[in-house]
Amino acid sequence: MTTHIEPEQIRRAMRAWASGITIVTAAHKNEQHGMTVSSFASISLDPPLLMVALQKTTRTSRLISRARAFGVTILSAGQKEISERFAGRSDDSNDRMEGIETETLITGAPLIKGGLAYFDCRLRQAIDAGTSILFIGEVTAVKQFEGQPLVYHNRQYARIA
Repeated sequence: MTTHIEPEQIRRAMRAWASGITIVTAAHKNEQHGMTVSSFASISLDPPLLMVALQKTTRTSRLISRARAFGVTILSAGQKEISERFAGRSDDSNDRMEGIETETLITGAPLIKGGLAYFDCRLRQAIDAGTSILFIGEVTAVKQFEGQPLVYHNRQYARIA
């Protein structure tokens, strides 16, 4: 017997989970896009694999599927506005990437300058998971920088003291 749980119940309960903030990006042909994602995890060190979960209907999800690659930038404490922009909380009529300083490593996925770490990934597997897709990427390159992370808890940004 399964119990029906309303999506809003899950959203409210998940607010208790503090997490770092990432921007997941992809580029294919002349198109690039990205979105704020907190569903991110390292799943293997050898081979180096990580996972991001995105809703199936997002532009970023479709772009990753076409590009067969994606980038992940872990945001630093001073990048709240970038998180908001890529979450679609500010004016989304313009290109989210416009005016954002990026760099690329191997796959061509844009990585957001000023972040604490970059992971450049080739798509290894896409797993259907309800309203989401779990993208498992093999890390082809990584860069790390000094600083404090941007943290999200109970629908608010926070800094680690």
